[in-house]
Amino acid sequence: MPCTWKTSDLQLLLILTVFLVAALSLDGTQNDSKRLAEVNSSQPVWVGTKIVLSCHPIPTSVLVTWEINLRDKPPCTKAYRSDNNVTMEINCPDKRITWAFRPDQNSNLLIDPVAITHDGYYRCLKATPDGNFHRGYDLQVLVAPEVTLFRSSNGTAVCKAVAGKPAARISWIPEGDCVSKRENWGNGTVTVWSTCHWADNNVSNVSCSVSHLSGIRNLTIKLSRGAQKSDGISIPRVILFMFVSLILLAIVGSIWLLKTSGCRKCKLKKTEGTPVEEDEMQPYASYTEKKNPLYDNIKRVKTSQVLQSEVDGTELHTV
Repeated sequence: MPCTWKTSDLQLLLILTVFLVAALSLDGTQNDSKRLAEVNSSQPVWVGTKIVLSCHPIPTSVLVTWEINLRDKPPCTKAYRSDNNVTMEINCPDKRITWAFRPDQNSNLLIDPVAITHDGYYRCLKATPDGNFHRGYDLQVLVAPEVTLFRSSNGTAVCKAVAGKPAARISWIPEGDCVSKRENWGNGTVTVWSTCHWADNNVSNVSCSVSHLSGIRNLTIKLSRGAQKSDGISIPRVILFMFVSLILLAIVGSIWLLKTSGCRKCKLKKTEGTPVEEDEMQPYASYTEKKNPLYDNIKRVKTSQVLQSEVDGTELHTV
């Protein structure tokens, strides 16, 4: 079974490995047909999945070494020596990167699950009696963006591709007056959005096309501008305005009719009450006559004077 050495022993093993590789390379210069060039390939992989990276299918190897260079991180080294059945690791804290099987049986490398931080260059080196074999992978982690299409408050259409890796591309059908922006995030993802407006009022539906390595997504939105007049007033608003105006006219007309019928009734009542105007004043006159103190005093004075004159006349006749 494989065992793990201490750090000092691992460093010693690396030094021995360098000498072994140099010796094998010198031996290989005697026979150029036994030396193979390094093979590199680009390897895209989706985030959240798993991937197996393989070395050359050489059955006999003395030393297998995986060199892992993650972006913005120190390099990691995983190695296995078949002559003494020993494995070692240097600066490899990520437990999601492991041997796919037992290294004495299979030298493939497993990443499960794949994260955005696993972007980088992976190289497998095999040292065999027949020469050195290298295979490299430029691992590119892909992240599908979240695509949305909506209409803003000012009537423009906005298409967004959020947190995609690599950045997505946005196009419109039909083409309009568009402004595109992008925002880079620290984990390597990019958010892209495009804001468009159309001067032609006949444009009612627009489509946003987002192109990405994950595929092409097409979204459509209705601008509701085809149902507008040239002055910008929509037909539903015009109908609502007319309906409200009719209601107001009906209310005003009803009030006017009520006032008109009320005035006619008042005129009829006044016409019928005119002949009895004199009789209506008589109670007031009698009331005034009875209730006015000044009128009563004057009447009493006149009565006393008449009685005094009659008394004086009677006395003269007596004399």
